[in-house]
Amino acid sequence: MVDEERWKARFRAPRVSLPGWARTAPHRCVYRSNASGTWEIYAWDRSTDARRQITDRPNGTWMGGVDPTGEWVWWFADTDGDEFGVWMRTPFDGGDSAPAVPGLEPSYPAGLALGDSGLALIGRTTDAGTSVHLCAPGAEPEVLYEHAEDAHVAALSRDETLIAIGHSEHGDSRHMALRVVRPDGTTVADLWDGPGKGVYGEGFAPVAGDTRLLVGHERRGRDELLIWDPVAGTEQEIVLDLPGEVTADWYPDGSALLICHSHHARDELYRYDLATGALDRIDTPRGVIGGATARPDGTVEFSWSSAAEPPVVRSTSGAVVLTPPGPPAPPSVPVEDVWVDGPAGRIHALISKPEGGAAPYPTVFDVHGGPTAQDDDSFAPSVAAWVDHGFAVVRVNYRGSTGYGSQWRDAIEGRVGLTELEDITAVRDWAVASGLADPTRLVLTGGSWGGFLTLLGIGTRPDDWSVAVASVPVADYVAAYEDEMEGLQAFDRSLFGGSPQEVPDRYRASSPITYVERVKAPVLILAGENDPRCPIRQIDNYLARLAELGKPHEVYRYDAGHGSLVVEERIKQMALEIAFARKHLGMA
Repeated sequence: MVDEERWKARFRAPRVSLPGWARTAPHRCVYRSNASGTWEIYAWDRSTDARRQITDRPNGTWMGGVDPTGEWVWWFADTDGDEFGVWMRTPFDGGDSAPAVPGLEPSYPAGLALGDSGLALIGRTTDAGTSVHLCAPGAEPEVLYEHAEDAHVAALSRDETLIAIGHSEHGDSRHMALRVVRPDGTTVADLWDGPGKGVYGEGFAPVAGDTRLLVGHERRGRDELLIWDPVAGTEQEIVLDLPGEVTADWYPDGSALLICHSHHARDELYRYDLATGALDRIDTPRGVIGGATARPDGTVEFSWSSAAEPPVVRSTSGAVVLTPPGPPAPPSVPVEDVWVDGPAGRIHALISKPEGGAAPYPTVFDVHGGPTAQDDDSFAPSVAAWVDHGFAVVRVNYRGSTGYGSQWRDAIEGRVGLTELEDITAVRDWAVASGLADPTRLVLTGGSWGGFLTLLGIGTRPDDWSVAVASVPVADYVAAYEDEMEGLQAFDRSLFGGSPQEVPDRYRASSPITYVERVKAPVLILAGENDPRCPIRQIDNYLARLAELGKPHEVYRYDAGHGSLVVEERIKQMALEIAFARKHLGMA
């Protein structure tokens, strides 16, 4: 018998994110937590251990941080999850919140960089494209940069003389270029590695007068690092003898890099000395690093979890950095790794099995979103809930996923959705042939891009799946393109090789609504009324066709955006998903 309180407790257990700290007041920190029942922004003074909830909004707040002086907490105010709004700021010690830059119109956020002097660089995306605004204290905002293509604020130098902007003026927002400009808008230098090879600004050296910029690149077909000095015109590639991919951040004195190495769905940390080239591993448990930061005292703090063990924020000092109130989440089962031969190479999948019962199991294929993301060995209450109800869960890092090189990530371009489903099908067939999965009880589910692949999968391969559950999906790709935010339109143009007007056949071939007449599996669709990423109209189009054709389906709508930050709402949705699957598989 399923312990209902156990699986729900994993969602309700209070959590905290890795605290970000003020550069000149490192005892002043900001973090996110669900302790109130909704994900909100909190301030934490380490010197007194005083904690204060900054935001309190019905549908939660996700974006926030502390300015370099520790005087202000900045947070983004949208309307019920629509991601369209303005930056607000609140005194760290308490007081009223107010627009951070009065008069700056609402937009979708496109980066934020804050300086010691109070200078702010604010990126904004609207239907007209992207603009970057230089906002000095007491002065009117100035437009520093604008372009019709997608762009964002990447970094601000410590002395506030250099600003890095990531842009796609060449028309490909999936592989961006970098430009460094002065506050007067004059260009210092540009960096671009050409078609299909992006460069990404990770941050200027945290030392006044130091013009080095840490950059992520993919010159050798995977995520690596270099240090670019746009003033001196020099580059230093950081070549590490590590498989997989790396990202990094600076140590506070600029002498070393904190490296996060990701390989086969797990992470580890290293310290890289820039003077000597020494690479020293930092001891962390096997699992996934959700974020890491080097503190001024030389310790490293990191958020960690595994599929079996819930998240915790730890320090290399051995201490737990920040403990949320209340009991911790119940643990779950560890994952197993499998590699399956696919049409374009070996496919990595993660398997979670129920502790009771015997194979073949009713099996959930839980498809990740993105598509530029991956499933990994981190704690996932949704996966654990399926396992508690007797399901095996299979998660596939299909072509399009990050973590397996640029070629694997970019293989979906021009044939969107159909390529990913070839890999999911290969793992599905392996799961059945190996005896893991019961072929008569197969659930295809996912959120966002995973929801899109779910609907596309039950249309293009209707005999493969018994039940489908799609959360905030793309269902009618042309209508989705028409209604989504401009940044995602640019992303789609990069994926498909043009707009729906330019390459209509590609959008038609990749749109779930094209195949709706072939759907056999009962389908549950969950949709946010205010979703700017997978807008409601295109979901309504798909639902109307299901109803017109008499296909078995249900829909659940909620008053939020691309998912919910409210804990009880998330539990309600999870319960609906499980109940729908069990009913249509004869398990209720």
